Amino acid sequence: MVTNLFGRTGIKFYNMQNNSKRYSRHYSLPGFGKEKQDMLISAKVLVIGAGGLGCPVLQYLTAAGVGTIGIVDGDKVEISNLQRQVLFGEGDIGEFKSLTAKAKLRSQNPEVKIFTYEEFLTVDNALEIMSGYDVVVDGTDNFESRYLINDAAVILGIPVVFGSILEFEGQVSVFNYGEDGPTYRCLFPEPPDPLDSPNCSEIGVIGVLPGLVGTLQANEVIKIIAKIGKPLSGKLLIIDALTNSQSAVSFSLVGENKQIDLLNRQEYSCRVKEILEVIEVEDFIEAESYWQPKIIDVRSENEFSIFNRGGLNYPLQILSEKWIELQSMGKILLVCQSGQRSKDALKFLKEQGLKNVVHLKGGLNALELID
Repeated sequence: MVTNLFGRTGIKFYNMQNNSKRYSRHYSLPGFGKEKQDMLISAKVLVIGAGGLGCPVLQYLTAAGVGTIGIVDGDKVEISNLQRQVLFGEGDIGEFKSLTAKAKLRSQNPEVKIFTYEEFLTVDNALEIMSGYDVVVDGTDNFESRYLINDAAVILGIPVVFGSILEFEGQVSVFNYGEDGPTYRCLFPEPPDPLDSPNCSEIGVIGVLPGLVGTLQANEVIKIIAKIGKPLSGKLLIIDALTNSQSAVSFSLVGENKQIDLLNRQEYSCRVKEILEVIEVEDFIEAESYWQPKIIDVRSENEFSIFNRGGLNYPLQILSEKWIELQSMGKILLVCQSGQRSKDALKFLKEQGLKNVVHLKGGLNALELID
């Protein structure tokens, strides 16, 4: 069970003399000063996801002196994270991201109170974890979490600072800000089809993009807390890292999206959680030789052209248009880079009635480890 940690004793109190030096650039900032800094010190911010977006958000909020920060992440550091998750190093591999982040942030600013939740946000814990915070930062990379965070925030009356990244594009917005602030569902009413919703671990992301987007998220948090500027409520800021350009899309409140009063477990399941027909990577070579399935690679054409293990290339995004061609191919083995897209493709093909279909667990990444 989640415990509210705000009442825990033994936390250091702020040293006013140190604060005047640490935050001197805020104190001398026109329109900010000690008054706004004190608002930051009194604030409680929950950061959900300590990955590519969460790392810069946490670093800048800690440096800015946000008094209480919560970190929610049940994941552990992997070597593939190090390209963009700048709080971590090779010595942190295998450790919980939330705990590792806390240790490093404490050395950055020991006066900030940091609470960690070594778990993922779920329907069962979302309201309890998020309760008591002034602002929530969404640093997740999947649609289930985004809708769950949105709905819990609406119920609790908490603004959400949203960020997303994919390939070379980032997005930032503020949801549920005040009574008239639009929500995530006002912009994206329904979750996308799983076949149309790859995440950055599947498609890729340029390493600096999370830093750009996460810094903008931190800026939005500071604006909300200190009541300065104009938060990105009702606007989706789109950043193109290739052209260094920005554009904004406006959207409005849909009243019914502010009337959520219950978390419905079925609402947050836009990706398949259980696949029954899987081939382990250790059996891949044997399957090629004896079972002799037709290999269908569901990665993008570009990924396939760079490296493949043979077979045919049917990108996941167009599989709904091409699946009929697979009906006459007999036994099919679906592959992708990490196994997620092939899982989604398997579910889709099963729903269309194809029977002799399996997918490679762990994808080509796992296969490379045993080659």
